[in-house]
Amino acid sequence: MTPSNAPASDRPTARHILLLLLVGVIGGTFSGALGVGGGIIMVPLMLALLKFDQRRAAATSLAAIVLSSISGAASYTLAGHTDLIAGLLLGAGGVVGSLIGTRLLKVLPIAALRWGFIALLVVVAVRMILVVPERGEGIDIGVASAIGLVAAGLVVGTLAGMFGIGGGVLIVPVLVAVFGASDLVAKGTSLLAMIPISIAGSIANIRNSLVRPLDGLVIGAAALLASFGGAAIAFIMPPWLSSLLFGLFVAATAIQLTIRAIRLRRSK
Repeated sequence: MTPSNAPASDRPTARHILLLLLVGVIGGTFSGALGVGGGIIMVPLMLALLKFDQRRAAATSLAAIVLSSISGAASYTLAGHTDLIAGLLLGAGGVVGSLIGTRLLKVLPIAALRWGFIALLVVVAVRMILVVPERGEGIDIGVASAIGLVAAGLVVGTLAGMFGIGGGVLIVPVLVAVFGASDLVAKGTSLLAMIPISIAGSIANIRNSLVRPLDGLVIGAAALLASFGGAAIAFIMPPWLSSLLFGLFVAATAIQLTIRAIRLRRSK
């Protein structure tokens, strides 16, 4: 059994810690720059570098997202690019959804989780490449929009619990296209909403013994520091370039994971 797949009681090696830090730095930079929790980046990295299985990678990513979401949300809030009420409504629905998602993470087959994650990556890549956000206004909160935000949070929370993603790749386009938010407000609000979602999901995963807390803490701490630099990049990078680069990266990741999944299936 390799260190990366060792049980929670095993002492991690120096190489293992360094790889965790690398995953955190890359995930945190994307988190701050694009308003995502970083899981859409960190899960594939853990699969490739740390050789985690899909279930453990998703659970570890969700734990790490706690810190990166807090730091990223703080950066956007200080710059005035966060809608507190919208974030709370999204988070309320997301907490319920995360409990549903972590339950599915525990019981669904690894193959189903793997292909589901690849499908999600394809959808995200297409959305990021084809849709360019604009620097517009904030979010108008009414009865209908409040219900919509809670519902959106429920869906995003479920996916976050299942796949260990931050949800920003889904929340940001919804806030821009449906609720009329600017790309920066959408990113900051997305990170704010992910704080309660990731905390609730991670507590459930720890209880289910799906994650080693130390792994999540190391990745999360590195992601926290890197997210400040990422947020600074977001404020100066044109929205079209941000979407294009992220979309291309996600598309390449989806292709790589598809090849890996096919090879694993043939090897059985």
